Amino acid sequence: MSSGLESYVNHTVSIITSDGRNFVGTLKGFDQTINIILDDSHERVYSPNQGVEQIILGLHLIRGDNVAIIGEVDETMDSSIDLSAIRAEPIGSVVF
Repeated sequence: MSSGLESYVNHTVSIITSDGRNFVGTLKGFDQTINIILDDSHERVYSPNQGVEQIILGLHLIRGDNVAIIGEVDETMDSSIDLSAIRAEPIGSVVF
């Protein structure tokens, strides 16, 4: 998996963790166990009653054993989305 991540370094990525949290930030690095370093990051918290809350984190580390999905973010499309208008149930935990 790590060889596929090399193309994401210094790009904006979205990471879903096994407990259902969604982090977005610039991938700065990773190691052989997929521990992730994100810079300029924030967590997106979804709610069925109000818009998406974005919690600013800055430099953030995510343990590799908590990573469920990593994907590159299309920054143009992402910036055109009105997150305050989105209502959604939070993502549930991934069960292995």
